[in-house]
Amino acid sequence: IACDGDGGSVRRASCFFPRFPTGMSLIPRAAPAASMAFAGRDPAVISLLKMLPLLLLLTFSSAAAPPAAASPSAVHNNNWAVLVCTSRFWFNYRHMANTLSLYRTVKRLGIPDERIILMLADDMACNPRNNYPAQVFNNENHQLNLYGDNVEVDYRGYEVTVENFLRVLTGRHESAVPRSKRLLSDEGSHILLYMTGHGGDEFLKFQDNEELQSHDLADAVKQMKEKHRLNFLIINIWMLACASLFL
Repeated sequence: IACDGDGGSVRRASCFFPRFPTGMSLIPRAAPAASMAFAGRDPAVISLLKMLPLLLLLTFSSAAAPPAAASPSAVHNNNWAVLVCTSRFWFNYRHMANTLSLYRTVKRLGIPDERIILMLADDMACNPRNNYPAQVFNNENHQLNLYGDNVEVDYRGYEVTVENFLRVLTGRHESAVPRSKRLLSDEGSHILLYMTGHGGDEFLKFQDNEELQSHDLADAVKQMKEKHRLNFLIINIWMLACASLFL
């Protein structure tokens, strides 16, 4: 979903829905540590991850070096990312791996940590069933640890709630919340919102305990536009029935 906040209206909208192989189970019945189904094994996920860098590169123009003839004013540096993994439990390892993969990508493309809000509902790296303690991988080669020294998690564990998520988008924080946990965007900001987890018709589950309703997400985006917190917004939701969250 791409929302353009210019003029207070959604002027462009598009959705990408991957075609899942027939009979593929999105929620595994069992997930032994030795046979963990990593995100990189799913062709649909591989296809999405390959497309994301191109999508980000086209949208966040500051990620690439500008042409020699380009005017300095043409370079956009006001870019933000809100990356949310809403799932708990070991069998949802893939959701955290996907979120950390995108976190690494947006940093590599030029968005600094102070402009990234990372929300992880569970800590797979320290799970007793993790054969690679303190590490998270997105493929079976185990060559790239996504949970390295340079990962800054802003909301962790039970901090990942529907209330905190909506506060991040709308800026309605309590006074004690530090600036590092706030989305300090403005009317010139380009924002990527990525969410992954489980959901259904017009809702996305948080922590397997509460739900974000589609109308709440739509209202939060409306508030962002009214409060001049965005210029351009891309919403990428990776879950079942994501079409039902279309704004």
